[in-house]
Amino acid sequence: MARVRPTLDAVRLSEFWTRMREHFGEGYAESVAHDHVMKALGGRTVDQALDSGEDAKRVWRAVCEEFDVPARKR
Repeated sequence: MARVRPTLDAVRLSEFWTRMREHFGEGYAESVAHDHVMKALGGRTVDQALDSGEDAKRVWRAVCEEFDVPARKR
């Protein structure tokens, strides 16, 4: 039986937000996602990139590069 894609996407997005909160803190993660425009995301914020369907893994990699997230958290 084939995997159900929406469930997989939901898991990836859930993991993305867990990592954001672990790195930036509960309140600041949402601020970074909403306010910080990133060149690696085509001049969009994290929220804009995710809302347009960008893969959560790709967005997390962009966040890691932009904010120099330590390798152990990537």
